[in-house]
Amino acid sequence: MAIVLSLISALSYGVSDFLGGIVSKRAGPWQVAVVGQTSSTLCIAVAAVIIGGTPDSSDWWWGAAAGAGTGVGAAFLYRGLAGSRMGVVAPLSAVTCALLPVLVGLGLGERPGLYAGLGIALAFPAIALVARMVDGDLTHRGGVIDGTVAGLGFGVLFVAIGQVGDDAGLYPLILTQAASVVSVVLTAVIMRQVWVPRVPAAWWALVMGPLGALATGSFLLATSFGLLSVVAVISSLYPAATVVLAAVVLRERILGPQAVGLLLAALAVSLVALG
Repeated sequence: MAIVLSLISALSYGVSDFLGGIVSKRAGPWQVAVVGQTSSTLCIAVAAVIIGGTPDSSDWWWGAAAGAGTGVGAAFLYRGLAGSRMGVVAPLSAVTCALLPVLVGLGLGERPGLYAGLGIALAFPAIALVARMVDGDLTHRGGVIDGTVAGLGFGVLFVAIGQVGDDAGLYPLILTQAASVVSVVLTAVIMRQVWVPRVPAAWWALVMGPLGALATGSFLLATSFGLLSVVAVISSLYPAATVVLAAVVLRERILGPQAVGLLLAALAVSLVALG
């Protein structure tokens, strides 16, 4: 079940990132992040009431920490996607995003089985190959910074959500999504960026709300069934969906190394499932 939920999370994140990148080309990434995260907050709130739960104080604190991470991660990711190839920026963020939860999980005493361990090890070169730099797309310092900061933000999201108790339900995620909006706004203010949705195209980010809610909710549920180090790595394969959509819709070319990376990603998932 943990693998299935992790894959749903990865697919939802990947589709959401693809849409976010497209909308961010027509509206500012900070505006897109505010609208998208606000929409996710509303969706999560509805789902939380339906599912129920009994969170304690620590669950709320972890939810808030996750929100700070996802807000920064989403804003910088959308900024990077708006200025570079989708098939490059998103995977770069995923490398950092996957590494942080794995290190934390191992530090907390998690010990994946043999096949799962091999799958985790294989996932990193898979992501790196999908993220292969081409035509100097990421030689610009800004692109590297955007991808890395986004990855760190999402890594904090995964680690914090992994600490939420099994009985909490989705309630802490309401605070996660709400805190992410505040995080985006504060970051935009500090960087002197426009975050108030003034461009009509920014409101298209509303459709990203259900996807973001599904991705985050699926990840939280996945951590109830599996190890953080395993669940985070599978969920971090979300760039595969972004790359495929960019190739199909935007006609971005999938290069040889990226194709190998996608195959390795599928093998990594299979090994983790066996482990």
